[in-house]
Amino acid sequence: MDEELQEVYDQVLRRNPGEPEFHQAVREVLESLDVVVRRHPEYHDQAILSRLVEPERQIMFRVPWVDDGGRVQVNRGYRVQFSSALGPYKGGLRFHPSVNLGIIKFLGFEQIFKNSLTGMSIGGGKGGSDFDPHGRSDGEIMRFCQSFMTELYRHVGEYTDVPAGDIGVGGREIGYLFGQYKRLSNRYESGVLTGKGVTWGGSLARTEATGYGTVIFADRMLATKGQAMEGQRVVVSGSGNVAIYAVAKAQELGAQVLTVSDSSGYVLDEAGIDLALLRQVKEVERGRVADYVERRPGARLVRGGRVWDVPCTVALPCATQNELDRRDAEALVRGGVVAVAEGANMPSTPDAVETFAEAGTLFGPGKAANAGGVATSALEMQQNASRDPWSFSQVASRLEVIMEHIHDQCAQVAEDYGRPGDYVLGANIAGFTKVADAMLAQGVV
Repeated sequence: MDEELQEVYDQVLRRNPGEPEFHQAVREVLESLDVVVRRHPEYHDQAILSRLVEPERQIMFRVPWVDDGGRVQVNRGYRVQFSSALGPYKGGLRFHPSVNLGIIKFLGFEQIFKNSLTGMSIGGGKGGSDFDPHGRSDGEIMRFCQSFMTELYRHVGEYTDVPAGDIGVGGREIGYLFGQYKRLSNRYESGVLTGKGVTWGGSLARTEATGYGTVIFADRMLATKGQAMEGQRVVVSGSGNVAIYAVAKAQELGAQVLTVSDSSGYVLDEAGIDLALLRQVKEVERGRVADYVERRPGARLVRGGRVWDVPCTVALPCATQNELDRRDAEALVRGGVVAVAEGANMPSTPDAVETFAEAGTLFGPGKAANAGGVATSALEMQQNASRDPWSFSQVASRLEVIMEHIHDQCAQVAEDYGRPGDYVLGANIAGFTKVADAMLAQGVV
């Protein structure tokens, strides 16, 4: 990084101590922008980067609720509204014990560039809580969501901030959150949340979008090498929404998907993951991958292992941040991996990304490869605004066009800056310049 970029990064370290994920996300972007700010000195002159790394607003609040035993529980809620240069803040809510302010800021910062890449009019934000929905009853989750929204509703709206789901926040949670928003605001404002049920304002294909989009992006990367998803050996980490529909799309395109995982271990199924059984276990029964193995002859549960040790040609990390490190990347390279596309947000450590670059492995960063989810959320907002629901095929068709456009603009920008095939550079620069130009046009705000 040049001196001025280093000053921006040092400022981030000083102002945000103890937030390593946020530091990592900022550094990864800044390291790509050296060539841009040299070409466009006006970005430094107007302190675009200094403004961009500082959220427009950070909201942190207490969330008290009563469990089934009548005991009062207290969690902490967050909403970080990072950038509204391109439109209302847009980004998911994550309910997980690991959530803290630094995690939310890293996710919100990434969201700025991801949303920019979609070409939709949406800004960047993120939110959530350290509440753990696992093992909680529907009644407990409802009471928590109602308490959470009782504070959050002051800060959101279809023209202000539009949350969606993320880890721990699916259709059930979105329903409870929307119901409380409607109760408090006395308005049926469909566009305030996305990921809603299809009978009350949601979009077909939204559930599938992030996983589908990741595989579409991977397929587009493979095409640059004269290959396709058909016949590839695919390793997937995670077994939540993103992973399940990455499995589904990869299988639809003719790939053999070998693995899924959760905290109990990973499944190795050489016959190919049984998608119907996986969905029954994870979506209906809310079970563990160990339950899948018990009902799937020939499948094996590996406890304590690393899913990346399985030889494959395509890897799709779809679990959580920093799940794939240098050792894992080296194992994937030895195993013959051709392409890696991130379904999760920042699942690969910087050392892992460097390893893939040195090996010539195609690598699609999350801000580009997993942008299909937020793109389809924006399509849901369009449907809400027009009160005109679209068919599954309409949404899926738009998603495919958007993901191909994201791939192609990342590839083109990387080539324009002398780094062909560098999707990290291409995604960061393409996402940044659109936001930076909007900030210049709107003045110092």
